[in-house]
Amino acid sequence: MAVRRTPRFYFSLRSPYSWLAYRDLHQRYPELVSELDWVPFWEPDEQSSRLLAEAGGEFVYTAMSRAKHLYVLQDVRRLTAERGLTFSWPVDREPVWEIPHLGYLVAARHGAGPAYLERAYRARWEEGRNICDREWVAEIAAELGLDPAELSGAADDPEVRRQGVDALLDIYRDGVFGVPFFVHGFDRFWGVDRLAAFAASVAAKRAPAVPAQVPGNGSAPEPVLAGALGRTDEGHAGGCG
Repeated sequence: MAVRRTPRFYFSLRSPYSWLAYRDLHQRYPELVSELDWVPFWEPDEQSSRLLAEAGGEFVYTAMSRAKHLYVLQDVRRLTAERGLTFSWPVDREPVWEIPHLGYLVAARHGAGPAYLERAYRARWEEGRNICDREWVAEIAAELGLDPAELSGAADDPEVRRQGVDALLDIYRDGVFGVPFFVHGFDRFWGVDRLAAFAASVAAKRAPAVPAQVPGNGSAPEPVLAGALGRTDEGHAGGCG
């Protein structure tokens, strides 16, 4: 399979780290926002899981333990304080993540993907809203000038379901085990703390190539494996999963 050259951002409306990466991306690397393929990541329901398996994929994410969940509560509180943010931790009761994430795919189809994400992240992490509520999705659709029934009913549309399976297949093929997750060529970056390295990787491709300097003795320079440094995650990097 050919390596896709367009850098990708796998985001989830569920993840607080994904929300922080979304904010950091816009505030610190605004030139990068429009360069990315934005791919939603969510835990599939029974129907999406079946369709994904039929397409030859699987969902590799593993739910976190209670101990890790408690750690995340503390960690997110620290990270938001560092950024001067206030947040409201939402309470999820039997969430169906297809509802907001497939709603995003419909909004993106109409050119309103960025506006939808901005509103959804704000609703969930700053207002504590239940974004898996179809009425909420319909409300946001109306605010954006879109069809409320189309967005709130996205999970019931077979065509949108198939588009969602395509996203889940991208997740499977890129080995995305948690979010936020960034991919650039062969290089993968997991966690909000890896955003700077990802941005630097993309920026390096924009810069003109610099001819290699040959040592005075005429020997060739020592080869360096592109992206080898930091390819292995050595600890929690501000990511869910």
